[in-house]
Amino acid sequence: MDRCIVLVDAGYLLGAAASLLAGEPSRSRITVDHTALIQGLRERAESDTQQPLLRIYWFDGAPDRVPQPEHRRLRVMPRVTVRLGALTRSDGRWAQKGVDAAMHAELTELARNRACSDVVLVTGDGDLLPGMMAAKEHGVAVHLWAVQAADGDYNQSEDLVAEADERRVLDRTWITKAVRAKELGGVCAPPPVPRPEIAAILSAPLPESALGAAERTTEEPPHPAPAAAQNGAEERVPASKGVPTPKDLAALRAHGAQPADRHPATATLRWSSDKGWVDRPGVTAEPPEAVSMPTLAQLTTAEQRWADREEDITTVGGDPYEVGQVFARRWISRLGDQGHLQRLSGMYPRIPHRIDGELLRYAARFGLLAHKDDQIDEHDRYAIRAGFWREVDGRTGVEHAPAGE
Repeated sequence: MDRCIVLVDAGYLLGAAASLLAGEPSRSRITVDHTALIQGLRERAESDTQQPLLRIYWFDGAPDRVPQPEHRRLRVMPRVTVRLGALTRSDGRWAQKGVDAAMHAELTELARNRACSDVVLVTGDGDLLPGMMAAKEHGVAVHLWAVQAADGDYNQSEDLVAEADERRVLDRTWITKAVRAKELGGVCAPPPVPRPEIAAILSAPLPESALGAAERTTEEPPHPAPAAAQNGAEERVPASKGVPTPKDLAALRAHGAQPADRHPATATLRWSSDKGWVDRPGVTAEPPEAVSMPTLAQLTTAEQRWADREEDITTVGGDPYEVGQVFARRWISRLGDQGHLQRLSGMYPRIPHRIDGELLRYAARFGLLAHKDDQIDEHDRYAIRAGFWREVDGRTGVEHAPAGE
């Protein structure tokens, strides 16, 4: 069959690119324009092999084999198939498991079935040597591509280099069309969008109890540890450092550190979590208008649920900000009473916790979990909620700005 296929070991391609551009093989040190990268691979493969492209196979690792946002973007691109192996952490380093075996199996199967006349391998691992030899025995021309090595030497197995029919080097000029090094201390492109809801929370005035505790921290010198009482050590509330947390305030109140006439036992404490704003004992509940707001699940029919899933698989990339927008767009479009939308806008920056919890559970489908403790990263939570509020603002015509502006 006169056509070419490209098999990409993403760990090798992006790790070598990071070494070349950023001086170390960590993929976190680079940003990748995957659309430009795939287009570049396609054009280069068709030019080198003089055959039309059948397909690009992208082999990569992922924690628990759950597709990450970049994998979701790649797998909906034309002529791209994503194959995932496991990504495990050992001795503080991430390692791919099963990727080489998957590439070997795909290579030999394509050659055996005569699915193509030319195969382009973007890899450096010598474990693929048997697969390369088998492909050649089936009459397939094997092209081996390398990424320009940072030290000017080989970053591929010498046995692979010797066995390949053709070898090409993707140099710095080619790589930088789709990959760039991040600035030191920078974050992955695009730059973060200003999030007024965060500024609003941080600029909100502290309650009197918090101000009093903070003033005592700055004015009073540290107290020496109290002497032990006859029946045991005396219990003392630890002094808070800087702005007291809700936990600090709860401890102060529990030990009677605040005058009862100034800080009653029913003082409001709110805790932010993946379930939304969670009320602790003694805290007033959410207002009735927040409790009465329907969730997306309550507004969604079986047919809509199927269509939503189809959209999630085929068009939603998984960027945290985008996920928040998609969720809000669906929720708003299915509201029967648009008055809920106006009332929600007035609650800014807090999302009713039933809806907020559903939003974060939806986001978890896109691989936005930090697998250390199955929690969504704090930065991603802010981005998800920022996307949600941006969509609400677009429908209500209200532009929420940080407090004080």
